[in-house]
Amino acid sequence: MTIPEVNWSKHIAPLIARHCQECHRLGDVAPFALETYEDARKRAKQIAQVTARKFMPPWKASQPVSVFQHERRLSAAEISLFARWAALGAPRGGDWTNSRTPVEPPPPDLVATMPKPFEIPADGPDLYQCIAIPVPLKQNRWVRALDFRPGNRRVVHHALVFAGKPDQAVYPCFGAPGFLPARGLGGWSPGNRLSEFPAGTAALLPAGSQIVLQIHYHPSGRSETDQSSVALYFADERPSRTLMDIALGSNEIDIPAGEARYQVRDHFTLPVDVELLGVIPHMHYVGQAIRGIATTPQGVRLLIQIDDWDFNWQDRYWYSKPVRLPAGTKVEATFTYDNSTANVRNPSNPPKRVTWGFGVNDEMAGLHLQVAAVRPEDAAELGQALWGKMMRTFRPLR
Repeated sequence: MTIPEVNWSKHIAPLIARHCQECHRLGDVAPFALETYEDARKRAKQIAQVTARKFMPPWKASQPVSVFQHERRLSAAEISLFARWAALGAPRGGDWTNSRTPVEPPPPDLVATMPKPFEIPADGPDLYQCIAIPVPLKQNRWVRALDFRPGNRRVVHHALVFAGKPDQAVYPCFGAPGFLPARGLGGWSPGNRLSEFPAGTAALLPAGSQIVLQIHYHPSGRSETDQSSVALYFADERPSRTLMDIALGSNEIDIPAGEARYQVRDHFTLPVDVELLGVIPHMHYVGQAIRGIATTPQGVRLLIQIDDWDFNWQDRYWYSKPVRLPAGTKVEATFTYDNSTANVRNPSNPPKRVTWGFGVNDEMAGLHLQVAAVRPEDAAELGQALWGKMMRTFRPLR
């Protein structure tokens, strides 16, 4: 059977520009660039294999296409093009100029840079570091978007951005940033670019606050330094809606060594009508699956399903259209863990007992539902209910 003609210039180059070059470009997070024909030609079989397995591009949510914004998925036809191109020996075709360069964000309102480089040793355990950056703000501002800029992509794994007044300038931290009140401004993980809040919402950056970068560093095999920064974009006016976080999770995690299907669950009943704008899932290395559902008077709705959790690819999932959930809706999350030898991401071999904790080899369960009250006057009632939920599940550090 003759394989239909597929070549680089007409078929493959546009696909790679659209789906791959966000990460696979010089100086970015991917281990190699795919910017030229030669870059791709020598990896044609590998590209065909990883796209056929849907390992690349990385996208963990298993819902149908078009549920979330900016989905990194290939269609069956696009996957077939990669396979046919590799089978034909990766023909070039005519010349092709990449007219699609990754879109750079507009000029920011403020750039906060680490005051001095942080040193990362050549080897040893991963480091979780909080680094405070003074910012010259004399009045409250509302952050509508941020762009975290890793200073050294070889060692920066991911980052969270907070605003507040920590007691120290540089200190170890994991999970919570170690001070109150701590206002979350956003985060970054591989493949992410500009992080924007949904329309009508923004995060408060109080006057006199510092920007605190919580960065996960992983040693590269040689001594390195990093001096990351974050660009902030301010809203012109106070947001019309309050974005609130419904944190579903559990700190009652105690996974026996060898247990292949351990589960914890959590739920919350909405006291008011809300619009669900996005979800942010979180587990560690023995995490396997996350499922979030909403039970409404009309029935059960799937909110998020991840069947192959990977700590290295943590996304924020924003819906293409807000999901309306009426008062009385029960939102639920189920977290599944595989602490057996069958889990290739298990950091312990042989497996060890895993309990809840902030360390990377401990475990967590989190599904953060990003919501806004349909009626602004209901935000206070929702906030009180969420505060009560948090206090009921509070667990002192041991």
